[in-house]
Formats: sequence, C-alpha cells, structure tokens
Amino acid sequence: MPLSTFSQNSIKGRVAETIIRELFLAHKFNVFDYGMERSVPGIAELTRKTFGAVKNQIATMPDFIVQDERNSRLHLVEVKYRASGAFSLEDIKGEYPWPHAFFIVVSKQHIKCLTYKQLAAGKAITPTCNNLLIVRKDLDLDRGLIVQFGELAKKFFTGV
Repeated sequence: MPLSTFSQNSIKGRVAETIIRELFLAHKFNVFDYGMERSVPGIAELTRKTFGAVKNQIATMPDFIVQDERNSRLHLVEVKYRASGAFSLEDIKGEYPWPHAFFIVVSKQHIKCLTYKQLAAGKAITPTCNNLLIVRKDLDLDRGLIVQFGELAKKFFTGV
C-alpha cells in the first residue's frame, strides 16, 4: 500500500526541519521545539478535520525557538520544504500571529529565508530569487556551514 500524500509531505517536512535544526546546532545555537507537532504530539492528525480559531492558532506555531549563545537573542523559526523552491504569503493560511518569525524554505536547490514581515510586505521566495539564507546578516550564520547543509538537503531531496 503506497504512502498517502499527507504522510509523504510530513516526512519531507520533518527531514527539512531536522536539517535546519542541525544547522543551528552546528552554529552553537540553543534549539527549542515549539511547533504544533512537537508541543502536542499527535495533534496534527487529530486536528486535520477540526476548524476554528484555536486550531488555527495552534497550527501557526513556529517549529523552533533558537537562541544565539553569542548574544542571547531569540528567534522564531518556521521551516518549510518546497520541491518547487517557492513560498509566499499566499501559502500561509489565515492570520499569522508571529510577525517576527523567520521562514526558512528548504528545497533540493537552495535554503532560502524571509521573515514574516517581509512576506507580508509582498516579498516571496522563488526558485530564482536571491533570498538565500547564506546572505542574511541578522542571523550571522557561517556561509560554509550553510553550503554544507544545503548539499545535505540536495542529497536527501533528490529523487523524491
């Protein structure tokens, strides 16, 4: 029996989350699970047919809170896998109550990043845009490590 599309997408999303988690850990960041799937295990499946404000609020929880030990700054991080490498405000359903969140989009070609505020202002992640994680100054991540984790993503997502 083949895996459902939901299961396949869930697995791809978790692989992308793991790659980004390990990227931050390699930079000596503290990484704290925060998203719906990890804060309340099993709730994603239970709420698939549920509607309402509470479900929407839970569903928007970013995946991680990361803390840069160099300056103690905290960041909210939402990780998305996109085979197309594209992500925009239209991909966020409903209201999004986390305006300071970073959206890190992993594809087999790139790791790209925009904040929610940038998405809300009309910017988007596309296969040809220059919103690479490697050029973000506010997270102060090492270019070489980002390239290594990008190569790892390419290995995992080629052929799926």
